Amino acid sequence: MKFLYKILLWTIIIMAAALGLSGYFFVNQVFQTALAREVKQAMDDSNILRFAFETAALNVPTRYDVLQDYAVRQIGANLENSGQENLRLVRLSDEGKAPLYASDGFTEDLSLLSEIGEDIVVWQILEQEGHYYIQTGIPVKALDRNLYLETMEDVTQVFDERAAGFALYRQVTLIILFACAAVMFFICTWLTKPIRLLAAATKRMAAGEYGYRAKQVSSDELGQLTQDFNSMANVLEGTIWELQEEVRAREDFIAAFAHELKTPLTAIIGYADLLRSRKLDEDKHFMSANYIYTEGKRLENMSFRLLDIIVTKREQIEPQPMEAELFGRYLEEMSAGIGGQKLKTDFEPGTVYAEGNLIKSVLLNLVDNACKASAQDGVVEVSGRNTETGYAIQVKDYGVGIPQTELKKVTEAFYMVDKSRSRSRNGAGLGLALCVEILRLHHSRLQIESKEGQGTCVGFELPGRQAAEPARQGETGLK
Repeated sequence: MKFLYKILLWTIIIMAAALGLSGYFFVNQVFQTALAREVKQAMDDSNILRFAFETAALNVPTRYDVLQDYAVRQIGANLENSGQENLRLVRLSDEGKAPLYASDGFTEDLSLLSEIGEDIVVWQILEQEGHYYIQTGIPVKALDRNLYLETMEDVTQVFDERAAGFALYRQVTLIILFACAAVMFFICTWLTKPIRLLAAATKRMAAGEYGYRAKQVSSDELGQLTQDFNSMANVLEGTIWELQEEVRAREDFIAAFAHELKTPLTAIIGYADLLRSRKLDEDKHFMSANYIYTEGKRLENMSFRLLDIIVTKREQIEPQPMEAELFGRYLEEMSAGIGGQKLKTDFEPGTVYAEGNLIKSVLLNLVDNACKASAQDGVVEVSGRNTETGYAIQVKDYGVGIPQTELKKVTEAFYMVDKSRSRSRNGAGLGLALCVEILRLHHSRLQIESKEGQGTCVGFELPGRQAAEPARQGETGLK
């Protein structure tokens, strides 16, 4: 059952119970008041009849000092006839409580008569043949006799009024319940609208519409729930997008990896088969062996880079303080093997907090990429400057540059802006991907600025001693 109908049903049940109980007590209270009034009236009538009986007994001519039974019957008949308009029935009994006179239709039950005493007046409600009566009993003293007077007065009207009251109240209750049900239906519909909107949003998101949001129609707790749901949906959509991007990146990585393996393997297999199947002259033999060696070295370089990326993704480093100038001297020592480009280094004195070998790998990869993008006699500049938060290093070239549309992709594994140039220099598109992972371990990132045809500037910032110490303490605490 829907929540809307549950609220509506329980509201109707509670209202029906409340109206039913209140109606019962109200109608019954009115009935009890009317019945008490009738009982009082019946007792007053009994006293009046007793007085009338005693007066009539004194006026009866008799030759005896004791009132005779026939006189009692005559007086009883007169009393009955005097109250015909009130539907009064009378019964008179002697000292032994044996009836002397009884009106037609008077009950034959003598239980009330047995309870009448010398100073005891009794009454009861009696049902007989579909009618209700108030039966009263009272002692009477006439001359020297102790008699008992009983009356029955019809009070069926009081009970009929009670039944009519209950019937009317039931009708009124039903009308009120139907009216309240209609009003509560609209109220419940309005109150549960945020829930229905949330349910619809949940279904649409489950169907794949991750950008769909529930409409907030109130500012109460349900409105807050809607707002929290939309916030959760935003986070979920972002997470799903990230997962989709990660899946796409993995698929691209696998495709690129397979492609990068295919090219050198094809060359190696082709030239090896040529060497195996034919007898070549010295120049062709050297060319074939050189192709095999070159492509083999490219595979080796690619495997090392891949291994480095995998290791850096899983490794935790222990940064140590070191002088930034050491990086400049290291690059100057290694500049002999970078090709025909000229390397210029300019490092300010300063201290960085890093894992030296990994940062050297980053610098070598950046310088290598800068050389590949530069002309044979080009210049590559590497500089280091102290900043307020650490030490910034930049590698700048004046080569071919990177198109703006390619900037976001250059750090992906196997991605190469100029594939023919990179392959000709044993490139596999893994250098920047490795740099990103190494800098991630140092809580840093690459910043790339480039203009096509003018060159590229790649930089990153390492924490200085003061900035790194709190970070190291935090890492130690987490461990």
